[in-house]
Amino acid sequence: MTQDFKGKVALITGAASGLGRATALLFAEKGAKVVVSDVAVEGGHETVSMIQAIGGEATFIVCDVANEASVIELITKTVEVYGRLDCGINNAGIGGLWTATHKYPTDNFEKVMAINTTGVFMCMREELKVMTQQGSGAIVNVASVAGLSGFPNNVAYAASKHAVVGMTKSAGLEYAKKGIRVNAACPVFTITPMVTGMFDVIGDEMKDKLEASIPMKRFGKPQEIAEAIVWLCSDSASFITGHALPIDGGMVAG
Repeated sequence: MTQDFKGKVALITGAASGLGRATALLFAEKGAKVVVSDVAVEGGHETVSMIQAIGGEATFIVCDVANEASVIELITKTVEVYGRLDCGINNAGIGGLWTATHKYPTDNFEKVMAINTTGVFMCMREELKVMTQQGSGAIVNVASVAGLSGFPNNVAYAASKHAVVGMTKSAGLEYAKKGIRVNAACPVFTITPMVTGMFDVIGDEMKDKLEASIPMKRFGKPQEIAEAIVWLCSDSASFITGHALPIDGGMVAG
């Protein structure tokens, strides 16, 4: 079995920074042609430059995953540029508010769901259209440990990530006989701009409590999550589909 991606095309949403950037770089290191996508144009181009600096090939395509036309254009342009799509990493997402459920505003709940759930659904749907024609492909939807257990004080985020896990399992079953695998990565708090921004809101005391709740007593690193995502897309994981993989230092095992 191999993790060689030469000749393959990988698309990563939310790749302008953090986990998405780490995943894009790792795919490039392993030989894939990479489509970097994000709403953050400057950061997206920075990721492309970083890939090119290590000898990789990459293209930036701007996309708002909450906008259906934008998602369709992303997949269409990907195929126009590279002729195929082998790996779809649906990573773009937001954290939502840190507040009690009875105080959670509807507009923010809907925004989180639009990006984290509907956005993942639309990207996956359009990727599957291409992969069904090819008869092959691998998709990883980035969920969270908050998609496997409760997440107090952020009902929208938990709801959105539980939905991602459900969509992943459904699509994994549906396309298992069509040469397409669909899995979810479920990381714990990982040191990315989104998570560090959350730490700024909740304060050091709560941050320390969250870190202490992880059996390994530390937060995740983007590279660690990227390794698992890329592995799920590789031939080494050829018999795995419909699975939600915790990458969490043992948190959900407790």
